[in-house]
Amino acid sequence: MKIKYFYGYNIVAASFLIQGICIGAMFTYGVFFKELQQAFGWSRALISGASSLAFFVMGVGAMIAGTLNDKIGPRIILTVSGASIGLGYLLMSQLSLPWQLYLLYGLFAGIGFSTHDVNTLSTVARWFVKTRGMMTGLVKVGTGIGQFVIPLIASALIAAYGWRNAYLMVGGFVLLTLIALAQFMKRDPSKIGLLPDGNAQSRFCDASPVADHSLSLREALRTKQFWGICFAEFAIFFCLFTVLVHIVPHAMDQGLKPAMAASVLSTIGGASILGRLVMGMVNDKIGGRKSLMVCFMVLISSLVLLLFTGSAGMLFLFAVVYGLAHGGIFTVMSPMLAEFFGMRSHGQLFGTVLFAGTIGATIGPILTGHVFDITGEYRMAFMALTGFAISGFMPILFLRPIKVGDAAKNAGSQPMSE
Repeated sequence: MKIKYFYGYNIVAASFLIQGICIGAMFTYGVFFKELQQAFGWSRALISGASSLAFFVMGVGAMIAGTLNDKIGPRIILTVSGASIGLGYLLMSQLSLPWQLYLLYGLFAGIGFSTHDVNTLSTVARWFVKTRGMMTGLVKVGTGIGQFVIPLIASALIAAYGWRNAYLMVGGFVLLTLIALAQFMKRDPSKIGLLPDGNAQSRFCDASPVADHSLSLREALRTKQFWGICFAEFAIFFCLFTVLVHIVPHAMDQGLKPAMAASVLSTIGGASILGRLVMGMVNDKIGGRKSLMVCFMVLISSLVLLLFTGSAGMLFLFAVVYGLAHGGIFTVMSPMLAEFFGMRSHGQLFGTVLFAGTIGATIGPILTGHVFDITGEYRMAFMALTGFAISGFMPILFLRPIKVGDAAKNAGSQPMSE
């Protein structure tokens, strides 16, 4: 029997806003980048290092948050993380020394960023089965809107009130809204007497090919598939977060004014909205592996294009192509994990994959900053990004479903074969 209104849509709406606010705030780091460089004379490697620390903390935190999400649900976790990122940004308004940047952004904001994906998307995956990809895509549209809107707002606030007051206003907004939105989140429909999709038939329907034997983290770690996905995520994050941190400084190096350079970042966010919507629906049709392959091909194309961005027009063209890949990649990963490994430990599995990714996110921006400090340009670093994207594409190209019989053997501590 279909119920009149399904609470799962509240989960999607709250997750949409949480993603938009959290990632929109993360995207502002590129906007504040040159403000910090001009105010304190710090090198790009030093400033990039704080973002790398934040990504590493985000990865460790995602594993913890994913495990806790499987046990206690998302509400308390998202409340704590919302307070952490909000306080970090508020206190950044008083920044004066490098260790403060690393503490407030690297640690406080990193903790705040750690929950936005694993807790929201793992929760959505529990509330929806038949339309899991589409609902995940809708949630990730929030990220795209946040990426588009919040950097522009931050840039306008900096121009009007200075970077310190801008941090104060962004921090206050983030603190209040994320804590309020967290109160709408519930772990799964059974907690309030419902079934996934608001339909009794969902109890017999699971999109995962191993639904009869969902894997634990220990079991998944014995599969080639899981390690292949982890390596792909490492390569993805190495590329994506390097772009997020360095594209605004690169655009300004090409002669764009600060507001126009911030618009490149916002264009990425805007284009990613289409990528999230399209790939969410495509995922429900063709599955996670093929969807991720499509995203990788678009990503590689965009990074090749980045090597030739010598004008504003080429930068914005890159931003559109890259944004499509960026949005799609972040949409298909959670449903793909549910498809391959089931829902029993989805939060823990997703958190572990995100941790593998954030190792790449930790290394990429700071290494790129070092390359720039040595060479005075980004060309060599952008060539390396293209190579990383190709290497991450390889394990997905050869990824095969886990057989139920092999999953059963794995439960007896035997490695799975493809």
